[in-house]
Amino acid sequence: MNRRDFFQKAGIGSLVVSTGAVASCATRPGPRYADKQFYINRGYHQIPKLRLSMDRIVKETVGLRPFRPSGPRVEAEQMGNKLIVHNYGHGGSGWSLSWGTGNVARNLVMATPERKIAMLGCGTVGIATACLLQESGCEVTIYTKDVPPNVTSNLATGTWSPASRVCDPAVAKPGFEDIWKDATLFSFRRFQFLLGLNDITSWVDEYSVRKEAPGATEPTGGGEQFDIEGLIPERVRLSKKEHPFSADYVTRRSNMMFNIPAYLHHHLQEFLAFGGKVKIREIKKVEDIDALPEKVIVNCMGLGAKPVFNDKEITPVSGQLSCLIPQADIQYKLSTEGANFIARKDGIYMGSNGILGNWDTTPSREQTEKVVTILQDVMKNMRG
Repeated sequence: MNRRDFFQKAGIGSLVVSTGAVASCATRPGPRYADKQFYINRGYHQIPKLRLSMDRIVKETVGLRPFRPSGPRVEAEQMGNKLIVHNYGHGGSGWSLSWGTGNVARNLVMATPERKIAMLGCGTVGIATACLLQESGCEVTIYTKDVPPNVTSNLATGTWSPASRVCDPAVAKPGFEDIWKDATLFSFRRFQFLLGLNDITSWVDEYSVRKEAPGATEPTGGGEQFDIEGLIPERVRLSKKEHPFSADYVTRRSNMMFNIPAYLHHHLQEFLAFGGKVKIREIKKVEDIDALPEKVIVNCMGLGAKPVFNDKEITPVSGQLSCLIPQADIQYKLSTEGANFIARKDGIYMGSNGILGNWDTTPSREQTEKVVTILQDVMKNMRG
């Protein structure tokens, strides 16, 4: 029986699965300090080298992030006898803002007398919003054309970046920054509850390696236009004695990272354990929504909202990721001009800047080779 038939026939709403709430006490193998080829000793810090070659690439994917210049759409809209609560269009900040904008959507739902709610979409924003609604006593059914790992959220890198391509400040709605701050703070607090839970969320070192300092108006972290001072540690510029990289401008900060496969699995199983239901049903037009029995619909469809709700503002930002075989001693993130990588449990994911307005999801081998070459140069030129 395939996965799709299983969800439809097995009565998934009644399925109860252990969420593994107690973190494993197994000790993770320590770094191989004797292996001088891959480690650079710089006092109290050890920075392992990433092993890079094209034959270690095991997967290439292209994900599309739903970007709206005015910012995410989180508002209620009456359509006939249905109330639609929109929660989509987060750009590159969907993972980070999922709980915060989910809370805004929850408040809009709770202002109605309805407690049987339909959720459109099963990505990180949809699952987070569904779990929040359950906490408020709602019966939630998710309608989706697919489930994790076959969702767009699974094609993200997964670090804390609540302001990454979240809007175009020049056209953002008045007061958007205040709304963004509230959503960011709510999400940040929520993620703290997941720390230590089966490696779903963890803190990692994040390095930026550049030939020179970024310009005064140039974003330093993936298109980030907003910031909440003191929420996470500030970037610290390192002296040449404090790092092994052959670059004039190197910074480090601590940041949160999400173990995406485990995260999505954990929250979907938690949703099901609390009585949630998942129905495999693709929503292609407004008439499909009219056919749903629920009167209140929460729309977390991302780019799928464009044709259904005629959202002419939403556009994709494509990003290609090339996955290396996992390397247990690599537990940091690094970005440089034209390339970056992040270490996840399921592999080392390498990418570069996204392309605005590109709908093509076909991976380019040439792009992978370009990223590999850039990162090989960084690793090759590390001192030691």
